[in-house]
Amino acid sequence: MLFNSYIFIFIFLPAVLLGWYGLNFYRKYKLANLFLAGMSLWFYAYFNVYYLAIILVSIILNYALSYLLTRIPADGRYTLFLHRTGLFAGVALNLGILFYFKYYDFFIENINFLFHTDYTLKHILLPLGISFFTFQQLSFVIDRCMGKCEHYSLLNYITFVTFFPQLIAGPIVLYKEMIPQFEDLSRRHFDTSSFAHGSYLFVLGLAKKVLLADTFALVANYGFAQTFSLDSISTVTVILAYTFELYFDFSGYSDMAIGLGKMFNIELPMNFNAPYRSCSIKEFWQRWHITLSRFFITYVYIPLGGSRKGRARMLFNTFIVFLLSGLWHGAAWTYVAWGAMQGLLVVWDNLGIIGISGREEKRPARFHIPPWLGWIFTFILFNLSLFFFRSQSMSGALQLFRNLFSGSFTGKIYEVTAQLDISELYVIKQMLDMAAPELVNYVPLVFLLLLFILSFWLVFHPTAYERTMNGELTSGRCWLICLLLIWCIISLSQVSTFLYFNF
Repeated sequence: MLFNSYIFIFIFLPAVLLGWYGLNFYRKYKLANLFLAGMSLWFYAYFNVYYLAIILVSIILNYALSYLLTRIPADGRYTLFLHRTGLFAGVALNLGILFYFKYYDFFIENINFLFHTDYTLKHILLPLGISFFTFQQLSFVIDRCMGKCEHYSLLNYITFVTFFPQLIAGPIVLYKEMIPQFEDLSRRHFDTSSFAHGSYLFVLGLAKKVLLADTFALVANYGFAQTFSLDSISTVTVILAYTFELYFDFSGYSDMAIGLGKMFNIELPMNFNAPYRSCSIKEFWQRWHITLSRFFITYVYIPLGGSRKGRARMLFNTFIVFLLSGLWHGAAWTYVAWGAMQGLLVVWDNLGIIGISGREEKRPARFHIPPWLGWIFTFILFNLSLFFFRSQSMSGALQLFRNLFSGSFTGKIYEVTAQLDISELYVIKQMLDMAAPELVNYVPLVFLLLLFILSFWLVFHPTAYERTMNGELTSGRCWLICLLLIWCIISLSQVSTFLYFNF
């Protein structure tokens, strides 16, 4: 089930809100948790009932391991050994499930290529959100084995894992962020302010997805399907369209997830903080997919030694984290190349050769550049890295680099922008067709340029989260939200999934 769908907005969400607050009103707290977990599982199974068995097996096995840890004597002879065994089993269990469903075919393809074998591919259907709920449970199991958290009731654990706003595409929440909130009875009462701010944030996120990301997707999808026929100008246009599609798609989902959480009086962590404002790649990754970065720092970077074993080891650990981050996003060499590129850029930042003027750094840089120049370099480099991130193959990504630097212009941009055949432009095109038909073909191009200008403006102005948290819901804002909601509902006939569902 998608946030941007009629069934979610008009049936699922009202039903789960009424059930949650109704049961809590009558102090049926355990039943309310059971209801919320059941509805969240319905939300997940709506995509494919087959997925339901996978997530339930994963939950039961992880919870069983957590329970077994409670049976280990606190000061027994083999306590340390048993905890380490549990740690190994927990990591193997979760990564094994993730490997089988997400990386098995990728692994076999490379084995067949390297050793000229002919092992059969399974063509396994990737369960939605498996990377998110696996990492979420992995963090819990690791901390349980390390003695950093306690064992919880099965009902609270299921609610923690399956809470639908964050289930499919994050944020990757921690047990200590969520379970105490579900146990806090003061949060079980309907809070008008929290619900209003959550609704406001949800609609702004919905508008980002439906009105902006899905519009940019028309250009990006067509362009990446025409990789080998693009010229320089159309290549720049296509990658910019994908850059903003990805931005508003992920930003929109993050806003909707946090907004939905606030409707239930539950606070989800920020996962996206205007990364396109960044003046360095290092700063970029402090703003993009914040909870994924937190996971890798806590459970990979620090265990590898972090910065405690010298500068060279710190740079190596940083690169490994980004290499794994690339592989986390998908089972393809294009994602590995993207992760490697991001890792090298962050390593370059950490070398401290070039710094940003006016920014505090732990290690003074040899040279400094103004923030605006740092922003230009960061934005361009991230755009170039998306050649790998979005392409279906390495050859397609390399072809885009050739297109970009070829300096060619074949007029392909008019064909690319013509994909913006949206209803909002229909009246304008009909009027021009009667008054100045020679200008009709330029309408989509001009419209796309205006969208780019609007997108840059939105990037450098307060985010939806900042507007929600720092401002009152005035009558003007309420009217704006009503208008955006109506516009989005009208546009839901062109519904599409979120990009991070694929990861």
